Amino acid sequence: MEITIRDMTIKDKNSVLEMMRVFYASPAVFSNGSDEIFLNDIEACINNSQFLEGYIIENSNDILGYAMIAKSFSTEFGKPCIWIEDLYIKDKYRGLGIGKKFMEFITNKHTDCIFRLEVEEENERAMKLYQKCGFTVLPYTEMKK
Repeated sequence: MEITIRDMTIKDKNSVLEMMRVFYASPAVFSNGSDEIFLNDIEACINNSQFLEGYIIENSNDILGYAMIAKSFSTEFGKPCIWIEDLYIKDKYRGLGIGKKFMEFITNKHTDCIFRLEVEEENERAMKLYQKCGFTVLPYTEMKK
């Protein structure tokens, strides 16, 4: 399957909002989010935020999914850090290597960076993908305020 990965634009807003609603209601994500949060995320992606990039994954017929990455710096690793925040592929397109293609795309785009992501342990399919792409489990407990 021929796929294209491109920057998210204003015309993608409604499609991404729908996909975010599905993604954040799934067991793959710990929190459910809200339309307010989703719209803020989309706005940051389409308005060239220095912290967030948004991507559309598509073929000539359909949007297959979306991804968002956040940029920071890791003092632990001494280099820029790319957090893969969202990687969502529509159900009917899963298992076709699309997630792997996105991982290759983003690691080739952001060279000399450390890549991090969060994944629910129950999401075995995603865990396998990330491990195939070279990710290893870090023994951290994440906290927030």
